Amino acid sequence: MEATLTGNILNVTLIEPRLKHPTIFKHFDELSGGEDLIIHNDHDPKPLYYQLLGERGNIFIWEYLEQGPVWWKVRITKRLSGESEETLGQLAAKDLRKAQVFKKHGLDFCCGGKKTVKEACREKGIDVTKVEQELQQADQLPSARPLPYTDWSPSFLADYIVNTHHSYVRKNLPDILTYAEKVKRVHGARHPELLAVHKLVEEIHQEMMAHLVKEEQVLFPYIQALDKKENGNRAAFKAELGSVQQPVNLMEMEHESVGGEMEEIRQLTHNFQLPEDACASYNLLYRLLAEFEEDLHLHVHLENNILFPAALKLEQN
Repeated sequence: MEATLTGNILNVTLIEPRLKHPTIFKHFDELSGGEDLIIHNDHDPKPLYYQLLGERGNIFIWEYLEQGPVWWKVRITKRLSGESEETLGQLAAKDLRKAQVFKKHGLDFCCGGKKTVKEACREKGIDVTKVEQELQQADQLPSARPLPYTDWSPSFLADYIVNTHHSYVRKNLPDILTYAEKVKRVHGARHPELLAVHKLVEEIHQEMMAHLVKEEQVLFPYIQALDKKENGNRAAFKAELGSVQQPVNLMEMEHESVGGEMEEIRQLTHNFQLPEDACASYNLLYRLLAEFEEDLHLHVHLENNILFPAALKLEQN
């Protein structure tokens, strides 16, 4: 087995499937603070990221060195002991004014919210000093008095997400899909990027509708059973699902998938910039897509950075 490790590079393709994650965990646990392990694999090891985060906590930095299509390489660096810099998600959860700074610089505080400011800036090639200065300046801006999400109970927050954001998705996403098909049909010959936009909207629609059901029928009731100390329901969920970490990991992966697809749409449309021959439907499609993206960012932020951490804390207690 040790032949798979050369220096600090672990060739995961040579490890028996059932032993892959245990072997990676073993080598990670042997690292000292500041040391790293590079894993070499033949597919995206993203599920490992969520498992490592769930079982070891936010004590590592995950950095892609190579991302397919044949090989993937990821550097996993163990944080120094006592290193407790707040993440993008934690900063945004405390003060949404700082979320506006992250948006301005294209820093993902939703799906990528577990990175620190330094890590996120380094990946994007952004001057971290400039971002940190703007974050300090944000403290001086007048507060828009956002809703006190972090003060709410997990049960109340889950209900709020369903009644506000899930309702928004169910109401608006079918219309977005209809307009994406119409605009592709009318303008696709002159603007071929619309074919890809329509395909991505179809994928988002399919993924989101299934995703909402899983949250509403499985994860959120589990969280509410934990919050309300309903021991019978809590035991039933635990027997079926194990730790709440497992469905949380799955939901975060699905958030990342939809977030990536929306980022593709933004790139294809050059930040929703309309061409000169755009008709009213074209204009409406881009406006709906921009609004959907805005809602998605807050939706995912509330779950990834506030609701899910609260649920994990409830389970530990």
